[in-house]
Amino acid sequence: MKPNALRTLAAGLATASLALSLHAQPASKLSDGVVRLGVLTDMSGVYSDLAGPGSLIAAQMAVEDFGGKVLGAPVDVISADHQNKPDLAANTARQWFDTRQVDAIFDLVSSPISLAVMEIAKQKNKIAFVNGSGTSRVTNDSCNANTVHTSWDSYSQSYSLVDAIAKQGGDSWFFVTLDNAGGQSVEKDGIDAVKAAGGKVVGSVRFPLNTPDFSSYVLQAQASKAKVIGLIASGADTVNAVKAINEFGLTKQQKVAALVTFLPEIHSLGLDAAQGLILNEAFYWDTDADTRKFSERFFAKAKKMPDSVHAGVYWSVTNYLRAVQAAGTDDTATVMKKMKDTPVNDLYARHGAVREDGRLIYDMHLVQVKKPSESKKPWDYYNVLATIPAATAFQPLAKSGCSLVKKP
Repeated sequence: MKPNALRTLAAGLATASLALSLHAQPASKLSDGVVRLGVLTDMSGVYSDLAGPGSLIAAQMAVEDFGGKVLGAPVDVISADHQNKPDLAANTARQWFDTRQVDAIFDLVSSPISLAVMEIAKQKNKIAFVNGSGTSRVTNDSCNANTVHTSWDSYSQSYSLVDAIAKQGGDSWFFVTLDNAGGQSVEKDGIDAVKAAGGKVVGSVRFPLNTPDFSSYVLQAQASKAKVIGLIASGADTVNAVKAINEFGLTKQQKVAALVTFLPEIHSLGLDAAQGLILNEAFYWDTDADTRKFSERFFAKAKKMPDSVHAGVYWSVTNYLRAVQAAGTDDTATVMKKMKDTPVNDLYARHGAVREDGRLIYDMHLVQVKKPSESKKPWDYYNVLATIPAATAFQPLAKSGCSLVKKP
């Protein structure tokens, strides 16, 4: 081959090589050429309706809506059932990070699960999104730079609700509380709100997870003569507790504030049993055109409307992928910084932002369960009483116990 031809061939190969290199450059900034997301949830237990298969569907929807790729690389979603066992959840997370190259874990319903997994994520320098746990410890004494808390927490769920009822004359309270980190955290914030409003707590009782019979707890609440019963339960426990409350006729003499109650529990109870309950919600499917459009698509796959955990998983996956895309890498510190630097305002997080403590703040909704006569269509369960602005719905940074928060 002549020298000129050789030079031409070499130049052509170099140009092709450079083109291929430039084309592959975005994916080369990823740790292994694949963005792998893990949904670690309760697939079969007490929280399976609240989170479970619906959380996996929400994650898959988010990936599909993003186009299935980020920075030219495919996005893979895997899942596992933690069975509400913190040891199993921690071991699964460790295995995912070590052998499956998982970049971020989502859902983590139940407080003991979230606290266990976010510690593993910290150790492995990966990201944990807490979508289904309510303990405020996630963004207080247990906070770390690798965790984002998107779901309700004990402050947002209880403080404003208790404060509103206490100021309307509900000045004596008895709490019926799930005996775990999340339940205790909600109870503490509820007690603080009662006292701040000038009321008093006359007593409390705690029950274990998966309690089938609430008779003894409900009778103690009835005997307390408190004006308001603060029920701190979720999943099947909420359903069983409200049934017992109705059976013993407590609502004839006392108000019931459902501090940790969500759409699936209302659906399971039915409006006859749940009517009149007042609660806080991070997300309601029938809020506006955007929430209805998303929820109808979710319903087509899950055969039920999404709750705040499902919508929170969708938000988390979407915003994680956006951050990776904008940052040009899946490096944990870079992605976390991008999320904290980027305000959000979407169907889940209105007027939202991820704060330095990892807390996603957004507007909350104070709602009351409708009477059966008020419901006009399936899943039409709430009257929205008020919108609680993001700035006041969550614990102020000034009160934070998170080491990441810079104090004045």
